[in-house]
Amino acid sequence: MPSSPPASAAVVSRKQPRQARSNALLAAVLEAAVQVLAEQGARRFTTARVAERAGVSVGSLYQYFPNKAAILFRLQHDEWRRTSALLAAILDEESADPLVRLRRLVHAFLASECEEAAVRGALNDAAPLYRDAPEAIAARQAAAAIFDRFVAAAAPSASPDRQALAADLIRTTLRHVGSAYSEVPRTPAEIAIYADALADMLCAYLERLMADGPLRL
Repeated sequence: MPSSPPASAAVVSRKQPRQARSNALLAAVLEAAVQVLAEQGARRFTTARVAERAGVSVGSLYQYFPNKAAILFRLQHDEWRRTSALLAAILDEESADPLVRLRRLVHAFLASECEEAAVRGALNDAAPLYRDAPEAIAARQAAAAIFDRFVAAAAPSASPDRQALAADLIRTTLRHVGSAYSEVPRTPAEIAIYADALADMLCAYLERLMADGPLRL
């Protein structure tokens, strides 16, 4: 069984494009990679298949990505970036009530999980290739910080331990429920109903935390 890359250099891009033509080539490669990943899965994902789908030579692809792990990590990194932006845009909106923000997040997150289920599932299968890279660890920490910040502001009277527990519980529940629920195709109506039920549960938990204050031992 292949081991994880020993250093982040194994999964990062060789260079960044600086000209319009190079940007177009990179965009074509990444779009082709998404298509190959969704259709073939992580096990059958190869640089040759990506290059063929993109209509470029393998040599051109290697200008930007040294191996398939680097392509997969770029796709995963882009997905993390989109997810973090979604989390921050909703949870950091201080003008909205925390419970309203959490409900909005549940709906948006679940819809996103279902929309990109094929690619997300394949990226999860490929995670051992880059799971321990510093960039991967930093991305996970950044996402966790958004939930930590949200819960701390929503329930300031709760102890730090209870805040940390709540943030981890909400984040973990969303991740696992979203992954499991999106394994089969869902209609928008089905997603909305399920998201409402999940939001009811999480909002009730957060509301209790907001009301209870510090934990008394």
